[in-house]
Amino acid sequence: MKWIGNRKSDNVEDRRGMSGGGKTIVGGGVIAIILFLVKTFMPDSAPLIDNIQQQVQQNQTAVPEGTSKELTPEQIEMGDFASTIFAYTEDTWGQLFQKNGMDYEQPKLVLFSDAVETACGSATSQSGPFYCPGDHKVYFDLEFMKELKTRFGAEGGDFATAYVIAHEVGHHIQTLMGTSAKVRQLQQGKSEAEANKLSVCLELQADFYAGVWAKYNQKYLEEGDIEEALSAANAVGDDAIQSKMQGHVNQETFTHGSSAQRIYWFKKGYETGDINQGDTFSALLK
Repeated sequence: MKWIGNRKSDNVEDRRGMSGGGKTIVGGGVIAIILFLVKTFMPDSAPLIDNIQQQVQQNQTAVPEGTSKELTPEQIEMGDFASTIFAYTEDTWGQLFQKNGMDYEQPKLVLFSDAVETACGSATSQSGPFYCPGDHKVYFDLEFMKELKTRFGAEGGDFATAYVIAHEVGHHIQTLMGTSAKVRQLQQGKSEAEANKLSVCLELQADFYAGVWAKYNQKYLEEGDIEEALSAANAVGDDAIQSKMQGHVNQETFTHGSSAQRIYWFKKGYETGDINQGDTFSALLK
């Protein structure tokens, strides 16, 4: 993706390399997803959980309290790239909101590599990328992208990172639109399976918004970029993760959507560029 020399966002807090109270830096956020799925969907999984945690401990880097790690040139470049992509989202959504008679409140991007305090609670790098509606911030450990490639077979590439950022900004759009609050309200009193369906709709809509964003940034796209995003969407589908971790798929436990669904809704956003075409709820809750 074309980005060098373009505007970087002023709404980025780079906390990478800072110690988090003596905690450890653990590469990637996929580990937390793996552990959650194993504990939830696999009976008698204690030995497997122990094995996964041992692998994490073997690859983690301890950071004593009160110290910091100097960023490598590669990490600095990754941060600059993320900041530029975030600026692209600001420009795109600012224009789209204005076009629809609304004001766009810009979120913030927090880059971290250890532990972080948020309005949604404490988190570590194992949490992976996430959006906190309490403080309107996207939290991202960029090492997540390496895990996505090495553990889940995504192609990687810079646009895969752009897709993840755009997806999390999609959750900010849902917060501003009131969609997230409505979903939380609807989930109250529902069965786990019904609540999960609502979560899937929310996540797929964020994928749709990421596709809309990509549509309005075609001038920055390079050959293979969209394929990188689709590969990342495919890798983080619930069915792909469950199949890898437990050898079978249980659709009732999906919370983010299947690989095919995530690809479909990203592509629909990219092909239409129309924010009014992203009603995943009506499409899926029949």
